[in-house]
Amino acid sequence: MHHLVVTGGRRLQGEVAVLGAKKAVLKHLVATLMAPGRHRLDNIPDIIDVSLMGSVISHIGATCRFSGTSIEIDVPDDLLPEAPIDLVRRMRASILVLGALLARCGEARVALPGGDDFGSRPIDMHLDGLKALGAEFELVHGELRARAPGGLRGAEVPLEFPSVGATENLLFAGVMAAGTTVIHNAAREPEIQDLAEFLSKMGAVIRGAGTSTIEIEGVPRLSPASHRAVPDRLEAGTYLVAGAITGGDVTVRDCVPEHLRMDLRKLADTGCEVDTGKDWVRVQGPVRPKPVDFATLPYPGFHTDMHPQMVALLSVASGTSVITENIYAARFRYVGELNRLGADVSIEGQHVIIRGIQQLSGCPVDACDIRAGAALVLAGLVADGFTTVTDAHHIDRGYSSFDQHLRDLGADVVREPVGSEVDHP
Repeated sequence: MHHLVVTGGRRLQGEVAVLGAKKAVLKHLVATLMAPGRHRLDNIPDIIDVSLMGSVISHIGATCRFSGTSIEIDVPDDLLPEAPIDLVRRMRASILVLGALLARCGEARVALPGGDDFGSRPIDMHLDGLKALGAEFELVHGELRARAPGGLRGAEVPLEFPSVGATENLLFAGVMAAGTTVIHNAAREPEIQDLAEFLSKMGAVIRGAGTSTIEIEGVPRLSPASHRAVPDRLEAGTYLVAGAITGGDVTVRDCVPEHLRMDLRKLADTGCEVDTGKDWVRVQGPVRPKPVDFATLPYPGFHTDMHPQMVALLSVASGTSVITENIYAARFRYVGELNRLGADVSIEGQHVIIRGIQQLSGCPVDACDIRAGAALVLAGLVADGFTTVTDAHHIDRGYSSFDQHLRDLGADVVREPVGSEVDHP
């Protein structure tokens, strides 16, 4: 267990490269369960959640070998179709083994998911969609028990909301279901397209990934494959905001600028100078950001996971900004911590009102989830004095070497073990 100590006042400058998207890699690990044999995944970040998902699929029967930014996964012919509570409660993405195990084994036992606390995020759409394909469920002692007694069968599945998780579970189930599955109002995120690409390499027949209608022709079996994960747009966006908030000059490489289109538009609106190339983005921050308004929406709208970082930036803007949170009702736990740094942020229903101030003031704050932790570090970069961000393991769930990358850009960020007695004047 560590905390991060940030000394504010340094202008960030330089280049940083990002690895594969956490939100893609976790699903790729699940996808390997669907085909016995040896798979290889590349461009893998060294983050806690990847290790956790490795533990989940290892419990089911896979063998994972990590080597640098690659993983080799050996999947046996016979699997144990269960994901236990001690693993699932630590990471919500574990619920995706449900569709994969139903497709591969015809049954699954999965504890109800955990992960970051963003309020109620029911899995009703997952279950309703899988039921349409022939699955049956019962909840026994906190464990969801699923089976498909007649096998999975293709069906038309309209989603009430373009849920990423529900779309992914239906992809897993549909690629080995008998007949055709059509997902209407499907999620369109780049990570969905990337998962469909990996499944297609394994032999799946998928059309329309990246659009609101995905059509899947079921196949009887899949084969192992190799795949390079799509770059992490959230990691890239976070470093760009770090450059912007410090009035710096930061270039992020090995990214996909198109995936950051809305983020870059809003950074430009704050007064940043934004330049892009084939696989890079450069942001030069203003002396002081201008206020902007926006709402979080499913892709291609503004990503909810960039919301806290943008609030940190706007907390030192030259006016008042309003952000409307449309995805997670309880996303706002970080607001109290940001206000401890002197920010003037208030919540009215689903709206966040940010009244920009001239200067933040460093103090101890708590990283209550991945993106909140990152946002508090960014705020610390421009706060007077020292900002100690506790519970930094949350940040490590989604960012590989976060503090080192910031140091490479010129930040003064030190990782210290909990209980250390280092004094900060």
